[in-house]
Amino acid sequence: MTFEKSCGAVVYRKYHGNTEILLVKHINSGHWSFPKGHMEDGESEVETALREIKEETDLDVLIDPSFRETVTYFPHRDTQKVVVYFVAKAKRQDFTPQADEIAEIRWVDLAHAQQLLSYENDRNIVNKAKTAIVL
Repeated sequence: MTFEKSCGAVVYRKYHGNTEILLVKHINSGHWSFPKGHMEDGESEVETALREIKEETDLDVLIDPSFRETVTYFPHRDTQKVVVYFVAKAKRQDFTPQADEIAEIRWVDLAHAQQLLSYENDRNIVNKAKTAIVL
């Protein structure tokens, strides 16, 4: 069994009185999710999340480490993957997709994010994150 660990965040912003979260569409799979990626040697979970968000979206964020949720799944028969999610506030609004990994990025109203997310695990993370997002 191979074990993989990734970290990312539900990135949010306040925009015209609404709370929006950032969703990314991955080139290879075409699914909508949150910015995240593999941990590198010597990194903490927060450091990984900050780096991956920056790489995939070019956004700098403020991570709230008090919100920490994990999702475990098996992307392949012999591989177990754990993804750690935080909540993070975007320091600015403008993003730039990572050309080789991200097909599209959208700010989505928190109330409508469930409809765009591809996986039930991600919808569950949004529901939990709602209580931690600083409105």
